[in-house]
Formats: sequence, structure tokens, C-alpha cells
Amino acid sequence: MRLLALAEWTDLDARSRDLAGHPHDVLRAPETGLVMLRGRMGATGAAFNLGEATITRCAVRLTTGEEGHAYVLGRNADHAHRAALCDALMQRPEDAGSIRQDVLSPIADAIRARQQRAAGKAAATKVDFFTLVRGDV
Repeated sequence: MRLLALAEWTDLDARSRDLAGHPHDVLRAPETGLVMLRGRMGATGAAFNLGEATITRCAVRLTTGEEGHAYVLGRNADHAHRAALCDALMQRPEDAGSIRQDVLSPIADAIRARQQRAAGKAAATKVDFFTLVRGDV
């Protein structure tokens, strides 16, 4: 589920477009709402409300009975619906391998590349502080 939630919609759409034709019922139509984000000072202090974030959730059931659920950051109803469908299909042994190979693995690679680009940009701004040793002993 993490990969589907972190995926860029354009990437998920391109890799899972043919899955939309699988027969399924929508248990919970995509709906958008807010969640409260909580934080802690120094990861140990008292919790405080940091702010709100928009999320979209969806739930589907395949005609064979498997249920899929998804929560994604933002307001993209199609993203939540497709992620829920992928979740349901992953529970079927006959579909799990192809979903893993055709959808999840390429998305994981794209996420990893995106994180490496962000880390590279951050590393470019790194400042190394050092102590200059003077000649007096």
C-alpha cells in the first residue's frame, strides 16, 4: 500500500490502466477529507497538532470477494480508486505476481530515483564545519 500511496498518479495510471477493467464493486466511493497531522518536538516532547492534510480514500470488492482499500495524500479520486483495486488484486494469487512485476516494482524504482534526486539536491547544500588547527602548540 505504501508504494501505491507514494506513486505519482501519472506513473500509476500508465502502469495499471488495463486493471481498471477488472470486474469490481465500489464499497466506498472515493471521498476526500482532512486528517490532523501530529508532531513532537525532538521526537520525545508532548504531541501537538502540526496541521491538516487532505486525503482521499476508497474501498472496492472484486466479484471473487477480495477487498481492497486505499488512502492517498491529496484529492485525486482516480488515484485512490486504482490503488484500492491494486490492493484487492494483490490478494489473488493468480494476479499478485503480475501486479508486483508490472506495477509495484517499476513504481518502487521511480520512488527510489525520486528520493535519490532529492537527497542529491540536499547534499549539494551541505556545509562541513571544521576546526582549523593553528600552529601554536
